[in-house]
Parts: sequence; C-alpha cells; structure tokens
Amino acid sequence: MIDISKMAAAVQPSATLAAGAKAKQMKAEGITVYDFSLGEPDFNTPDHICAAAVKAMHKGHTRYTPASGIPELRTAVARLYQRTYGISYTPEQVVISNGAKHSLHNALAATVGPGDEVIIPTPYWVSYSDLVQMTGASYVLVPTTLESGFKMTPAQLRAAVTPRSRLLMLNSPNNPTGAVYTRKELEALADVVLEKDLAVISDEIYERLVFDNTHATCFATLRPGLAERTITISGASKTYAMTGWRIGWALGPVSVMKAMGNVQSQQTGCPCSISQYAALAAIEGDQECVERMRREFEARRDLVCARLKKMPGIKSFVPGGAFYAFFDVSAHFGRTLAGRTVTDSASFCQAALECAHVNVVAGAAFGAEGYVRLSHAASREQLQAGLDRLEQFLQ
Repeated sequence: MIDISKMAAAVQPSATLAAGAKAKQMKAEGITVYDFSLGEPDFNTPDHICAAAVKAMHKGHTRYTPASGIPELRTAVARLYQRTYGISYTPEQVVISNGAKHSLHNALAATVGPGDEVIIPTPYWVSYSDLVQMTGASYVLVPTTLESGFKMTPAQLRAAVTPRSRLLMLNSPNNPTGAVYTRKELEALADVVLEKDLAVISDEIYERLVFDNTHATCFATLRPGLAERTITISGASKTYAMTGWRIGWALGPVSVMKAMGNVQSQQTGCPCSISQYAALAAIEGDQECVERMRREFEARRDLVCARLKKMPGIKSFVPGGAFYAFFDVSAHFGRTLAGRTVTDSASFCQAALECAHVNVVAGAAFGAEGYVRLSHAASREQLQAGLDRLEQFLQ
C-alpha cells in the first residue's frame, strides 16, 4: 500500500471542475443541463491564432523551448505591458507558463514556504488557498461583503498583517464576484503594501474583460518601487478564448522570474511550443476579436443581472468585469425547493442541478457561504432558458 502525502491529502479538488464534471455526466445520460459552472469563454479561438499554430507546426516548432518560454513571446508580453500600461519590463522579467494557474503556483513556490502567511481577500478563486498550502505556507482570509462591493479596505489589509505576513494575493477583475477595484482604491492598498513591506501577486487574468467604459489597472504601476515587489499574472485563456492552449505569464523582478523559471524547468520543462506561437499571434495580431467578445460578455452581464434582480429571495451585485454573477441565495436556506431541503450553498447547487438541471457553483468553495456563482460564458439563448428554469425552481 502506498501512503498519500500530507500535502496531497490536504489538497481539495477544484470545485468548479468538479461541478462541470457532474454536469457532463448528466449530459452523457441524455439530460439537458444548463451548465454555468466553468470559467471558460464559449467562443472558439479566433481563426488567425489557430492558423499561427498550424504554421508553427509546419515550420517544425515542435521541440522543447527554453524553460521560461520562447524569446519572441517573452518580448511580445513585455511590449504589451509597455504599450498598455506604460510600464517597462525586459524579456528576462517575463516567464511563460502552462496557464495562469501554473504561473500562480510558480510564483508562490518561488516566494513563500513554511512559516509564512499569505493574505487573501474573500471571495477568492477556489485554487488560491490550496496553491498556498502546497508550498507549506498558510493563508489568512479577509472577508468582504456584497455591501462593500466585495472589495477589501486598506484598514482590513493593515489589520490582517502579522510578523509572518509575506504576500498579498489580489485579483481584479475578480473571480468569482466580477468586482473591479478603482485605481484610487488600489492606490490606497498599495500604500499599505509599501508601509508593511509586503510582496504582491496581482492576478489580472480578466484585465481585458471590463465593462461600462472602465479600464483595468496594472497594480505594479501605481507607486514608485511597487514593481520591485509585485508579480503580475495574466495569460491568453480569457482574453483570447484560449483556455485549452494553456498559456499564462508572469512579470516581476529578475531574481523572482529566474527562480520561477528554475522551478518550471524541473516541473514541466517548458510550456507547449505550439501554444506559445499561437499566443504570440494573439498578442501581436488584430485585437478586434477581443473587443467583440468583450461586448458580448457585457450584454450577457446585463441580461443576467436584469433577470436575477426580479427573482425571489435573491440579492445580486452588478459586476464590473469578468463573466460571472455572484449572488446571495441565503434567503432560501431552510426552505424546501422541488422536494429538496436547502441548508447551505452546496445543497442549493445540488438541488438546482438535480431538479432544475441548472449548474452553478457553491459560494462556500470561494470562501463565501450563502452565495453561488453563475458563469455567463454561455449564449444568450442558453442563459435565458437556464434562468427560466432557475426562476421556476425558486418559486
């Protein structure tokens, strides 16, 4: 018998992936399921990006690349941040990884370990806490509320800092809430970061999916000296509908990027060569495809929010970015819905899936019991039909 390590035993399976797997099983049984669980654009990867991948294969770009990514892509990412945010990075300050999740893991592995604390505002993306635990570090959760716009205040951050605090994990636009911090709000947090000598992992994967004529903010740009203590994480998955291509990136101080590259060289060798050339075409090609998808996500956001606002016992929030609705269903706890007793967010989601065939994710997985997350990365027709079923279920 092989014993399971303490680290592996402590890691929980991704709640979003588990929810998606259950829905796929029901679909395989011939059941129509309205699946709003996964944070995955429903658009196909744009044609010019796919064509670049085919071209790369025919040109023989099918071998190992440098562990931190091909120089052309690292240079393109650095140029992207100069062009978009006015911040200068060298290619040596960029590491390409197998998706933004891999970048997050490498960043944590390179910067924290046993005895260290990582501060995470809640609600948070399901993987953050487990990724921290895998390094041997511990996490400190800072709760936010719907009333506060799901945003952590400077006072909350300052109060969470202890002598063991090493790192703040920040995510704007946020998964699961869609909250987008304003530049002024982020500047106030940056001042606490500098005051308390913290490092920051700024997860900006949804930076191009913002609504209402607002703009995302690159945290590293906010104060002098902040770039030297910030690791910026993003990638191609959400912006270019390239989830399965697995390309993410990190930008930060040379010493940290070198350490992350060393970790990656032992883990995976390198990111997928073909995907890197596809991502290069995505970054350097026509960006109209990005704007087209962004506009559609905004229209879907408006549709979902209008519908949720009219549903009984639902308290909702209008997100400023990403493609999620995160809403309070706690008024239904203690009720019997479609013959099922609902006691918490998990039982609510289970009943919604089994009885209404609507698949959403329990807020408890994101550190926010009482809420559920609905991804509106689905067609408007699917959203309307699924929301009809959800409304009937609630009544």
